[in-house]
Amino acid sequence: MKYSIYFKFIGLFLTVIFVVFICSLIGSRFINLTDIVSQNDSGDLWIKLRLPRVILGFVAGACLSISGMAFQAVFRNPLAEPFTLGISAGSALGAVIYFTLGWGFSFLGIGGTAIFAFAGAVFSIIVVYGLSQIKKDFSGSTMLLSGIAINFFFSAVIMLFQFLGSQYNLAKIMHWTMGGLEIFGFKPINQSLFFVILGIGIILFSSRELNLFSAGEDIAVSRGVDTKKFKKVIFLAGSLMVGAVCAVCGPIAFVGMICPHICRIMFGWEHAKLSVACILFGGAFLVLCDTIARTIIAPVELPVGVITSILGGPFFVWLLLGLNKNKVL
Repeated sequence: MKYSIYFKFIGLFLTVIFVVFICSLIGSRFINLTDIVSQNDSGDLWIKLRLPRVILGFVAGACLSISGMAFQAVFRNPLAEPFTLGISAGSALGAVIYFTLGWGFSFLGIGGTAIFAFAGAVFSIIVVYGLSQIKKDFSGSTMLLSGIAINFFFSAVIMLFQFLGSQYNLAKIMHWTMGGLEIFGFKPINQSLFFVILGIGIILFSSRELNLFSAGEDIAVSRGVDTKKFKKVIFLAGSLMVGAVCAVCGPIAFVGMICPHICRIMFGWEHAKLSVACILFGGAFLVLCDTIARTIIAPVELPVGVITSILGGPFFVWLLLGLNKNKVL
């Protein structure tokens, strides 16, 4: 295939990054980190800033990638992903409301920004699901159009808050809505683990149903799959997982669109294998994007969402022009 060779090189490169990442974690198991931290400030920097950032990047990329894969299979639409379904916009709106209110609180150790961002994502899920129920149609086109409409509306509300807010809030809103992996310690990662494990687990154990949906919803029905129930389960599991991740790192666009399509070219359409590939590829992809964001204009750091959006725009056009010989459209 004309384009697959390029993606295979990309996949090999990201696989090497993943292997290095795993080896570094295994190696750290045999190093006395306490001694490093006590004797060297760089050790403290590594264990509290760099390692959590890499792990968050890998977890976030894996979640966005595998959720995009599931949404595209269930709704049979190559453009379906957390960003286009409005989940990321809902999370961003929740955080913006919190910044505008000027509150400062935490609940059970979870910061107010994360709570409001997750609540915004859940609200977006409810609205998109409610619109599909009003039309009594849970099809891919209905969900995608509902998500795009919600995305536009929430983006307009965010711009209104930016216009009416103070300069201080404007700076915080702009930085957060661009998406970033800047965290201190592992606590923010631990707060999202429940939804991450639940969402990934449900999708991994649904590979047979996803294969049937990819072949056609009629085929899935003929094989005994309750299609309406299955769509709702995948939508809710994937959306809550993405909402939990976005509550920590903000909205990061296009990862859920880019990675699944590249993985299909590299590994095919069988979802038991494709799911694992999306987890590894998506995690490595976002870690690489964050590395570029941190170093391209160092010492200034770009938000990682800027890099993924720059890459995602041309990729979106590539999909629309139908250049993919695997017929993703």
